[in-house]
Amino acid sequence: MATIDTSLVAKLPLFAGCSADELDAILKEARSIRVPKNGNVFEQGEDAHSFFVLLHGHVRASKLTPAGEQVVVRYVAPGETLGVAMAIGLPSYPATATAVDDSVVLAWPTAAWPRLVERHPALATNTLRTVGARLQETHSRVIEMSTQQVEQRVARALLRLAKQSGRPVETGVEIDFPISRQDIAQMTGTTLHTVSRLLSGWESRGLIEGGRRRIVLRAPDQLVALAEQTPDDTAS
Repeated sequence: MATIDTSLVAKLPLFAGCSADELDAILKEARSIRVPKNGNVFEQGEDAHSFFVLLHGHVRASKLTPAGEQVVVRYVAPGETLGVAMAIGLPSYPATATAVDDSVVLAWPTAAWPRLVERHPALATNTLRTVGARLQETHSRVIEMSTQQVEQRVARALLRLAKQSGRPVETGVEIDFPISRQDIAQMTGTTLHTVSRLLSGWESRGLIEGGRRRIVLRAPDQLVALAEQTPDDTAS
């Protein structure tokens, strides 16, 4: 197995506080895996055999509900962890992780987790911070679903994605991975028809620029205003 270049991962959140020697020891137990576009890193309900760090590409975490509906839970950006089911006491993966473009992950066997965190306590601390941040994000989305209009939820979703994985382009900020209107509908608890109508309207107003699985935010400040409008604003 090829040696993993520590310079690629030294500054990632999972390894904050680890010395160079500790990082070398941790990486010796990892393997690099290439995941092609639309390939699964792991599937919902599968035994949690490994945990991962995304090095390159983007991954969509989605969950199938008991009613058979697919919900997009979040998108994972380079440098983030995924599949840390064992850190929260789950024996299986609670969602499916699918590469939305050609991706590369580092993988460690779940069996190595107790030993690694015993020898390198910073791993446990950093993972707990990640889980906590994602729990807070989930709480925010639950509140959004319960209290906000669809237009607000979609605006917030686009702004969240742009903050996470946006890159400057000539016409604004592009969400730097393929994303469909169906994906956005599954993120925001609405229908494809509603998302298509909203995005088409925003495109005609010059707020966004759309294309095949491509979205550019041309007027992020106006989307922020839409996301933060109050019920009185929406009724006026």
